[in-house]
Amino acid sequence: MVTIITFVHILICFLLVIIVLLQHGKGANVGATFGGAGNTVFGTEGPVPMLNKVTTGIAILFMITSITLAYFSANSRTGSVMDTSTPPPVESTMPEEVPMETGPVKVPLPSEQTDGSEEQAPPEFPGEEQ
Repeated sequence: MVTIITFVHILICFLLVIIVLLQHGKGANVGATFGGAGNTVFGTEGPVPMLNKVTTGIAILFMITSITLAYFSANSRTGSVMDTSTPPPVESTMPEEVPMETGPVKVPLPSEQTDGSEEQAPPEFPGEEQ
């Protein structure tokens, strides 16, 4: 719901900026904007009544979406259901750690496969030709 209202709010913002930029200031000539044919495009009164009504309508929609988003922001919950629950007591099923022996570490020597007098050929891999 908030996402849809935010999207509509942003769209209204862009429309409001465009409508305000289309309007002319006091004393400005609409004909300069539309190449000299300003009165024929919008009628004899020009764009003033139509653009005023559109601007008023979009401004009202902008205010409504702004108030709605502010209301949702103020009344949104940031907590979780899990914040109020108490966790169950944790029972350890892990065995107790036994301290390691202290002293020198015994490293086994590699087993001797040959007597060392003759060299071994490297193992052949499939797909390799010699």
